[in-house]
Amino acid sequence: MSETASTERTADVIVVGAGPAGSTTAYYLAKAGLDVLLLEKTAFPREKVCGDGLTPRATKELVAMGIDVSEEAGWLRNRGLRIIGGGVRLELDWPELASYPDYGLVRKRDDFDEQLARQAQKAGARLHERCNVGAPIIDDRTGKVIGVEAKLGVEKTPVTFHAPLVVAADGNSTRLSLAMGLHRREDRPMGVAVRTYFTSPRHDDDYLESWLELWDRRGPQDRLLPGYGWIFGMGDGTSNVGLGVLNTSGSFKELDWREVLKAWCASMPEDWGYTPENMTGPIRGAALPMAFNRQPHYTRGLLLVGDAGGMVNPFNGEGIAYAMESGRIAADVIVQAHARATAARRELALQRYPKVIKDTYGGYYTLGRAFVKLISNPTVMKLAAQRGLTHPMLMRFTLKLMANLTDPTGGDAMDRIINGLAKVAPKA
Repeated sequence: MSETASTERTADVIVVGAGPAGSTTAYYLAKAGLDVLLLEKTAFPREKVCGDGLTPRATKELVAMGIDVSEEAGWLRNRGLRIIGGGVRLELDWPELASYPDYGLVRKRDDFDEQLARQAQKAGARLHERCNVGAPIIDDRTGKVIGVEAKLGVEKTPVTFHAPLVVAADGNSTRLSLAMGLHRREDRPMGVAVRTYFTSPRHDDDYLESWLELWDRRGPQDRLLPGYGWIFGMGDGTSNVGLGVLNTSGSFKELDWREVLKAWCASMPEDWGYTPENMTGPIRGAALPMAFNRQPHYTRGLLLVGDAGGMVNPFNGEGIAYAMESGRIAADVIVQAHARATAARRELALQRYPKVIKDTYGGYYTLGRAFVKLISNPTVMKLAAQRGLTHPMLMRFTLKLMANLTDPTGGDAMDRIINGLAKVAPKA
């Protein structure tokens, strides 16, 4: 290999995966002056299965990265969440907080991810598209990861990249983590999302819509399923319509969720347009790895961010905000570690990452796991939808809890209760 190629394929940090977690990590690392390689297996623009709806938590991270989130730049703003269930329809505005904006956003993932990756590039990260990462390269002496093997370009040329630190931002499947012996924890909830797009007159809705009762009416008896449905107007003539379902019931594996989505859409008013002839693309599905279902988040030179570390919120299935936040946190830890004088001191700094992540989300995710167990019981779910939705104050509290939107200091009574519960819950 030539010296130039060697330099091109060596960096301070390698980030595998240019989704929201990887691009955010690379952005903050590059901004701090580190040499970063960002390796993405596909080419932009590319499709990802997602609801496309962003809460104020994700909006805050986009603003912090300097992304133009104006409507002129192609973003659709939303005012809050419309909740439907138990015969009740309730519109809840996002809370007014000092820590978060009072609006969410909608953007298709096919160019959302590209915007973040280009922002990381602008900051100085070196992006390689069509770079399919395979096995980690392990130092025989230390047992630490010191690089990755990959196939580059349409020709699939075998190449190696080297760095003293590797960030796994390669999503739920995270081949990198598995190769390092980090397997999924079966005691943590896993969800599945299925969605499609329809041309619809409801495309410019300024609320994200969530259906709390998800009925499967195809058999002899109606069944309440453990999950929720969503309808998000995209502002471009289409609606994103999908389901988020938990794997905590016996029905999870036996049901064809694409068929359930079709049946659910068929039960909608005809003038909404959620009919087969208005479908603009296939029904796609993806896993939602929740509540730290892969740990530890740092080991032997490998840090896990976003879906690779199971950081999807178990309360509402939101992944993008936590992908971006964990990327920012990981970058901060890496920057501090990089400035240490010895390998031992750098390692000490890196060991802080799982602790910070657990302090940030651990207690809240423990509450979320308890919530998942509760709503997996159809009786509880039915009762919650029927009784809870008739109490707007209780639902405002529920919105803050489920969307993880509170002021950490100086908030109202609801904020203090939620923050207090998350603080005392075990950070597992």
